[in-house]
Amino acid sequence: MIKTVSFTCDYNEGAHPSILRRLAETNLDQEPGYGDDSFCRSASKKIRAAAGCPDADVFFLSGGTQTNATVIDSLLRGYEGVIAADTGHIAVHESGAVEAGGHKVITLPGNNGKLDAVVLDNYLKDFFADDARDHMVQPGMVYISFPTEYGTIYSKEELNVLKAVCGQYNLPLFIDGARLGYGLASPECDISLPELATLCDVFYIGGTKVGALCGEAVVFPRGNAPAHFFTTVKRHGALLAKGRLLGIQFDTLFSDGLYMDIARNAIERAGELKRIFVKRGIPFLIDSPTNQQFPIMTEKDLAPLKGKVLYEVWGRLKDGRLVTRFATSWATTAAQIEYLDSLLGPI
Repeated sequence: MIKTVSFTCDYNEGAHPSILRRLAETNLDQEPGYGDDSFCRSASKKIRAAAGCPDADVFFLSGGTQTNATVIDSLLRGYEGVIAADTGHIAVHESGAVEAGGHKVITLPGNNGKLDAVVLDNYLKDFFADDARDHMVQPGMVYISFPTEYGTIYSKEELNVLKAVCGQYNLPLFIDGARLGYGLASPECDISLPELATLCDVFYIGGTKVGALCGEAVVFPRGNAPAHFFTTVKRHGALLAKGRLLGIQFDTLFSDGLYMDIARNAIERAGELKRIFVKRGIPFLIDSPTNQQFPIMTEKDLAPLKGKVLYEVWGRLKDGRLVTRFATSWATTAAQIEYLDSLLGPI
């Protein structure tokens, strides 16, 4: 019998069993360090194929915060900052990691977690029309995440327009893909991984939240990695001496369609999760098409879950109701969803 279930985040579990098996099977194989091993080379080749960019530079980094801080630092000059939505992960949930590297996060109002191309264009027009701009932090790049912090995803058209604005001002576009698999697996997603790769200058494929023990794969799709990016990775503490740990995981995830298969599980379970709230008339803060759901609940609604189901509270509304977050993952089971349903009681 299930006793406690956690929907607090999408990395409650360890790693997919296939990864654990490969780690055990290859444990005594001797390989070079720092990503120069056969597993990283194989994983890079598979990622290039999956993303449709045969000339891509691929690097494996230890975690999401390290990845964001490293990529941003590598693309910016000392006097430049990175533009993000005000709800963007680098602006809210990374403890000032980007600022600690000497770069300001320039926040613009977001729309359901997304950065709007019109808002971005207006900001840039105003900035470059300001005679005092040399006294300001210069915008040097644009950051978005796919999916966003609110589980929303950009359409192909939205990405095209954002990329066009970035191109007009010669700003690289960086896509944080910590949950990339969950975005691509959403039935509302109208873009493929190869298409996404053409619409940005750099992106990363999240492993930590999508089946791996740890690690992210950074992709510069046109072989356009900045000079000495490897050295920058090490300088940021994002380089593993035993790089094989990351290579084996991504090589496994990108074999036989595993990455997308397990991402689809999270989306299917999220749909079931959503339906159990909808049938009880519980509203949502936002209509998320991915693995993060944000039901607005009363203390009475939540009382049956105490000590049995874990979730996050994102805020309290003026009327006292709570904005909660329930996240499914690659490992969430139908039985866990049914358990939550039973605890919420009859309709």
